[in-house]
Amino acid sequence: MSDSEFDYKKYLELIVRKKELFVKLALLIMTIAIVTSYVLPKKYEASSTVFIEKNVISELVKGITVTPSMEDTIKVLTYAITSRTLLSKAAENLDMNVTRKGGADMEALYLTLQKNTVVKVKDKNLFTISYTDKNPQMARDFVNTLVRLYIEENTSSKRGESYDATKFLGEQIDTFREKLEKAEKELNDYKRDKGGVIAVDEAKLFEEINVSQQKLYDLELRRRQLEGMRRVTRKSGDPLQARLSALQRRLDELRVQYTDSYPEVLQIKGDMETIRAQLKTRGTTFQPLDPQELEKIDSEVAAIRASESSLRRYISTNQSLLRSLPSAKADLERLETAKNNQKNIYDQLFARHGQSEVSKQMEVQDKSTTFRIVDPALLPQKPVSPNRLRIMLLGFIGGLAGSFGLLFLLDQMDGTVKDVDFLKQFGVPVLAVISRIRIQRDIELQRRRTKRLCLYAGAYFLFLLCFPLSELIGLTFMDTLVDALRPANLVQNVKDQVR
Repeated sequence: MSDSEFDYKKYLELIVRKKELFVKLALLIMTIAIVTSYVLPKKYEASSTVFIEKNVISELVKGITVTPSMEDTIKVLTYAITSRTLLSKAAENLDMNVTRKGGADMEALYLTLQKNTVVKVKDKNLFTISYTDKNPQMARDFVNTLVRLYIEENTSSKRGESYDATKFLGEQIDTFREKLEKAEKELNDYKRDKGGVIAVDEAKLFEEINVSQQKLYDLELRRRQLEGMRRVTRKSGDPLQARLSALQRRLDELRVQYTDSYPEVLQIKGDMETIRAQLKTRGTTFQPLDPQELEKIDSEVAAIRASESSLRRYISTNQSLLRSLPSAKADLERLETAKNNQKNIYDQLFARHGQSEVSKQMEVQDKSTTFRIVDPALLPQKPVSPNRLRIMLLGFIGGLAGSFGLLFLLDQMDGTVKDVDFLKQFGVPVLAVISRIRIQRDIELQRRRTKRLCLYAGAYFLFLLCFPLSELIGLTFMDTLVDALRPANLVQNVKDQVR
């Protein structure tokens, strides 16, 4: 025989031995559970279903107007409905705050309203609002009032936002119009002041400087040639002198391009030395310079010097202009960028202002998102709490389990000797065992007592079963009886009788 079988029989024997107490305790617990299910305050739940309807015009003007998306509307909905502001307005409409003393009392009221208000979103554009209260009329009225206030607040809020947005954009348009006009004026003034510099082609200017430098170089070359000719110019009629002059001009030309070691230069120098030796041998001295030729050369040299000065000034001016060109263009670009930025912002604000005007008209005429009440809250007929049927069934189960638990506890607390095995645990010698002798009359009495107990207990249990059955089929006579026995109703009945 295992320990578990031994324990099972021991507990079964305990129930049989204490069957009267077991039955009484079980029925008592069941009775308490049934009474409790009727005594607990009843709570009623009222709910309303609201459909968020997207107007057809919203799809037609999509992209033109600025309206909140359905996801944003749903996201805000739960928080907005259970907000303290909206709940306080609903409570004020229903005079729920009349008996409140303010402060902590009102805070407790708002917390209760938030706790008992439940918002559930179904699909994407359907949601239900429910409220639980001990007064069914209050539950119905609160839900309908809350839904009405939310729709009114939502519509008013969206209109206010549209008006504010349009007004704000209008003010910003005026501000940025002034900024744009200022930027355009600065740009035009700069173009007017620096127009000559800005319009210059940098590559072309660089090319002109190079050409001018080349011209200056040519003029300098020509001037040096004339200055060389001036030194060798003699009277005409002397072939050696004329030959020497020609060689001198050729030598000057070659020195411009070549060094003194160039073969032709060396040859010309040799020829010139030979002619000078012949002139020296002939005893002829150098003739004075030809005044006419000298005057002609001096005149041409003076003209070339004037041209050189003019070219140097021209080159210097263009080089200065070339150096200042990058900063001038950078300033121009900065002013154009500032003006373009202001213009872009102004254009965007202007476009947004047009969209906000359309959005405002849609909100004013209720052409955007609208809330449609599909099912308004009705007067609840049955309470949602307490769940009497569940409490009663748990009471039946708890009666059996609780009764057995109490028997087991009492048995554990009982210190009397119940059998020989109990004594053997202490090593006490057992000298004799006297069996319990029950006479026939006691046995008959016990049998009749047990029979009566089973009969009464069974009848009472059947009576208790009537309560869950009545709840199951929806009979309300017990509710009427319990309501009539409530102290507040009794006092009211007495007052009515006195009147």
